[in-house]
Amino acid sequence: MAKSLSYKGIFFAGGITMMAGFVDGVGFLHFFGYFLSFMSGNSTRSSAALATGDVSGWLLAMSFVASFVLGVVLATLISAKASRFRRPRVMYLSGALLLVAAILGSSGETVTACLLAAAMGAVNVSYTRSGEVSLGLTYMTGTLVKLGQHLAGALSGANRTLWVPYAILWAMITLGSVCGAFAYLQFGLAALWLVALGMLGWASLGLIRERRLISGTR
Repeated sequence: MAKSLSYKGIFFAGGITMMAGFVDGVGFLHFFGYFLSFMSGNSTRSSAALATGDVSGWLLAMSFVASFVLGVVLATLISAKASRFRRPRVMYLSGALLLVAAILGSSGETVTACLLAAAMGAVNVSYTRSGEVSLGLTYMTGTLVKLGQHLAGALSGANRTLWVPYAILWAMITLGSVCGAFAYLQFGLAALWLVALGMLGWASLGLIRERRLISGTR
């Protein structure tokens, strides 16, 4: 879907991706190498923990995976019932989960982490087509595959710019991770306030954009 978006649309999606990277940067440092938006990594960690007899590590990784899926379920139900403004509604849900996580902070670390994972699951429902997620925002493996394919196409004489949207998305999540890591080193889990308010603000911007599209103004 990325190649069908305008550059304004790509940068809007990139903003969401950047915030996902921010959450993962904070979570990776605070929770000792576990991920809050990249569930393939947690699945691998759960297997490694189980193989080495670390039952608590396995349970922690699985709780993040389950929370991520629950966030997807909640966002899908909300999106399915909405006749308009589906994307902002989903983003507001993600922002609300991030806000609760920021309020809890270190007072309930496991719950905080699960809320963050749920928020990341929810925000992946922002871009759907025919009820299916069409643009992954918090995981970049598929994006990098598309990037490689379109780079190969450009080298073969096909469209020379189709790879650019995928490169932007990858760059944004990487930049977000760097910002999240530095913010965590400065502020600890209080850095979550930045991403919570950022997501709520981005959702409001998305709502304004969609209202303008409906009214026919730019």
